[in-house]
Amino acid sequence: MSLENEYPLNPIPNIPDSIQKRVVIVGAGFAGLKLARKLAGTAYQVVLLDKNNYHMFQPLLYQVATAALPPNAVSFPLRRIFHSSSNVLFRMAIVRSIDKKQKRIFTNLGVLDYDILVLSQGANTNYFGNENIHRYSAPMKTTSEALYIRNKIISNYERAVNISEEKERKPIMNVVIVGGGATGVELAGSIAELRNNVFPKDYPQLSFKNMRVILIEAGNTLLSGLSEKSREKALEYLQRLGVEVMLNTLVEDYDGFTVKLKGKQPIETITLLWAAGVKANSMKGVDPEQKAPNNRILVDEYNRLIGEEDIFVLGDQCLLKEDKFPNGHPQVAQVAIQQANNLAANLKKALKGGRWNPFIYRDLGSMATIGKKMAVVDLPFMSMRGFFAWFVWLFVHLMAILGVKNKLQIFITWAWKYLSFDPSLRLLIRPRYVKPSKREWLIEDRDYEL
Repeated sequence: MSLENEYPLNPIPNIPDSIQKRVVIVGAGFAGLKLARKLAGTAYQVVLLDKNNYHMFQPLLYQVATAALPPNAVSFPLRRIFHSSSNVLFRMAIVRSIDKKQKRIFTNLGVLDYDILVLSQGANTNYFGNENIHRYSAPMKTTSEALYIRNKIISNYERAVNISEEKERKPIMNVVIVGGGATGVELAGSIAELRNNVFPKDYPQLSFKNMRVILIEAGNTLLSGLSEKSREKALEYLQRLGVEVMLNTLVEDYDGFTVKLKGKQPIETITLLWAAGVKANSMKGVDPEQKAPNNRILVDEYNRLIGEEDIFVLGDQCLLKEDKFPNGHPQVAQVAIQQANNLAANLKKALKGGRWNPFIYRDLGSMATIGKKMAVVDLPFMSMRGFFAWFVWLFVHLMAILGVKNKLQIFITWAWKYLSFDPSLRLLIRPRYVKPSKREWLIEDRDYEL
């Protein structure tokens, strides 16, 4: 299929020509947004492209999924961020391909030429080639997916309360989470707290002793990036909440009703939440030799795409090897933010002919919260667990949220939850059917991920 038939070839409308160099940033996650903000007010024309018109704070998506926070608390409109930045333009678009020779990108809106291109599209859920798990499980990488999980969990109990046979209710009430990283651990702890403290009041006719919350991890430990004591404490906290933790357990298949485990008894559930891994989002136009086997894009010490002069890759999408990180950096927000800061500084130096600095990652630590007053924090200079670690986790995440209004909303919500333990967002708002002719701007397009 030719490009003429596959992509619209008109220029994206209403992006003015400029004598300034044009920096096109694809993806408004932690890296892309940080870079755009750092380049605001500089002598570059910056065009930021993202499939959504908001930036989402992924570390708190699990709280949207468990009705602890509204979606707008962890999402911030991109256009609002750049109200006073005349050199930054935003378009809600999906970038489908690059033509490196013409220095042009192809989007669902049309084509756009660049002087400097920055890819920061992040990573997507990794199903490890299992099509059934891809089809029937629920991932949690976007606000839409978090809202789907919230609706899924609440609808399960609205359904279960109308079923008389206990045997039929159990698969509807059980929740299985796969993946022992921070997302899986935090999700499991949050769902267990709902089961222990909230759902029995909402559905007094149901026995929540019949609801199993199961966390499955293929490795021999949870939270592999943390210290041994923190990993052990996280496991203890989960077990204290009543989460069944299954280590060294491999999920072989899932048909929407039964989770098949290698060498172990299957588990019946209609809710399988998949947080078992990530894979970098791909981009047509990047050569196979410019990619690692895990689909991450190879870059040099300046985050420049190998073999290219004017294309850069940041965050989860790139693979940059250091002596301390021979297999690349961890795919976490701090890496993306630091790489964006370094590239922004280098691009500013380029305007004055200055010498560029290579990227060197500074590990600021890792943390995870399991439940109320239960968290683990590993910092470069100390580790902590329990209530004080939980307070540090709250403070760090609150400060990282964009916007004073969002910070205040989250603070008030967390304070109320601490005092009452009764989140008020257990609303089942089901999406309305959208006619095929109306779906282009109302349904999320997943083609770019496949």
